[in-house]
Amino acid sequence: MQKQNQAIGIFDSGIGGLTVTKAIQKLLPNEGFIYFGDTAHLPYGDKSIPAIQSYSIKICNFLLEQNCKVILIACNSASSVAYELIKEYVGSKAFVLNVIDPTVQYIQKKYQNKRIGLIGTQRTVGSNIYKKKIDELKQGVELSSLATPLLVPMIEENFFQNQIRQDIVAKYLLQENLQNIEALILGCTHYPLIKDEINSFYENKVEIIDSSEIVATYLKSILSENSLLNEDTKKNNEFYVSDYTRGFEASSQLFFGKEIQLQLYPLWE
Repeated sequence: MQKQNQAIGIFDSGIGGLTVTKAIQKLLPNEGFIYFGDTAHLPYGDKSIPAIQSYSIKICNFLLEQNCKVILIACNSASSVAYELIKEYVGSKAFVLNVIDPTVQYIQKKYQNKRIGLIGTQRTVGSNIYKKKIDELKQGVELSSLATPLLVPMIEENFFQNQIRQDIVAKYLLQENLQNIEALILGCTHYPLIKDEINSFYENKVEIIDSSEIVATYLKSILSENSLLNEDTKKNNEFYVSDYTRGFEASSQLFFGKEIQLQLYPLWE
């Protein structure tokens, strides 16, 4: 039985899930979280389905050992190929949420009979998960997807705020299947880190659908419905990585405005 004062477990292949974590912290300041960045295996987007599932189960096992009341898969690649397996593995020990379903619900409410785009990793786009779920809505939404594999490594290496980064973003967004869209789904939790550049490319004429705030709102509703909102003193937040990287340390400090203590927890093969 989950308790209000238990932490929220969040995991991603690297720093991308921090965009969701920051949105959760802003919306739910009393909640404590345990974040796991699988930096030893990033990016997940070019990994096989069995590999992603194996990493995800190992991380979930760790988060369950920390008595998390919720496990949030803050990674589109893992959400697309491991969510059902994780739910089965976790069972009733914790609520399991992904970053895809809340975004699809948002599209259902706002984009009936519209043409929208999606950028994501090879694994997310290749899974066709967004199109399947959106088509099931029968809302007349036309979705065009594009795999953008260079973006995650670029972001993880802090390789942004320069002309090369802008050129890479433009090269992807100029592709024919992303023309004449009314909104663009950022189908990777890393991508909000370059949202300003994407907005600039579209001259703010295309809505950029950033799942971080959408997921945070959805999480709050789940906690509220199940009487699990923490009303006590906020717990300390914890950050774990499977491999220490300077990039993760620097990015996490940038996100939260203070020095972050990273704890190493290797995921043995």
